[in-house]
Amino acid sequence: MKTPQLHSFGLGIATTDARQDIIEVYYPQPIVDPAPDTLSALIRACGYSGGNQCIKLTPTHLKALQDTGKDKTDPAFSAIVDTLVGSKQTVVATFIAEDIAPTSIAEVYLKLQLLSHRLARPHGLNLQGAFAVLRNIAWTNQGAIALEDLPARQLLARAQGQLIDVMSVDKFPKMTNYVVPAGVRIADTARVRLGAYVGEGTTVMHEGFINFNAGTEGTAMIEGRISAGVMIGSGSDLGGGCSTMGTLSGGGTAIISVGRDCLIGANAGIGIALGDRCIVEAGLYVTGGTKISLLDNENNLVELIKAKSLSGRSDLLFRRNSQTGAVECKSNKTRIALNEELHSNN
Repeated sequence: MKTPQLHSFGLGIATTDARQDIIEVYYPQPIVDPAPDTLSALIRACGYSGGNQCIKLTPTHLKALQDTGKDKTDPAFSAIVDTLVGSKQTVVATFIAEDIAPTSIAEVYLKLQLLSHRLARPHGLNLQGAFAVLRNIAWTNQGAIALEDLPARQLLARAQGQLIDVMSVDKFPKMTNYVVPAGVRIADTARVRLGAYVGEGTTVMHEGFINFNAGTEGTAMIEGRISAGVMIGSGSDLGGGCSTMGTLSGGGTAIISVGRDCLIGANAGIGIALGDRCIVEAGLYVTGGTKISLLDNENNLVELIKAKSLSGRSDLLFRRNSQTGAVECKSNKTRIALNEELHSNN
């Protein structure tokens, strides 16, 4: 029989609730577009029957995967299998044959980790409906705990002289508990969600935030907020407290992006896309409906327009007139440059 094609695969360790339902999955080495030999070995060993499927693996499955995979998979993957053989944890194999809207927690977690491993880019995977699939989880010093199981777990811990520290209650965990991409600095790991795509050379300072399905293409300084769906170009700087309006903000459908070598000043924000080499003055929030006074090189008014008509254009400077309060836009003749010492040794 011809081996089917597969979009992606993950061998992972799952956390379950008291009813043995999966609440989260850690995939140490997710795979996109597995090679035919690897895929055939995975199918035989795991009993995969087609479609998008999550299989809870038995010791027999794992032993078969270990035996059949030695010559068909790379050494790193084989080492993972060797580690999982004999594990008392719930081990799963998740197969995604078609990139459609996810219907299981295992699928969502695989896609989120593909993003954070930089194996897929934001907007490159179908995550429609992911919020409805995921469950609110207590993220604790003892790992993920289902909320309905938390009171009993807390009581048991106290009875044993221990404490369960609940760091957050959310559908999304922090990225660094699953993957730390190469070449990044993250001052406060709780502010980067799983599913963030953090490009090599990026520095995320303490007040910086990166949501899922969003991120940076490469070297960048992030001291502001990258909302869901927003991608920041290489060489750009998001100043302290600034914000980008994502696709989850107010239910908008417009995709906001920031091009290369841009600067969004402290406490500023955008609700339109920026092209390359754009600057938004500190404290100025530009939305699609903002009335903009378009100026020529001599600062003469050319016309009054809405900001959305400038969305995606390069070499623009947005500022507020300190005397009239009008929001103005003119050609940007300033070139920003990131501090190379801050990023070269990430």
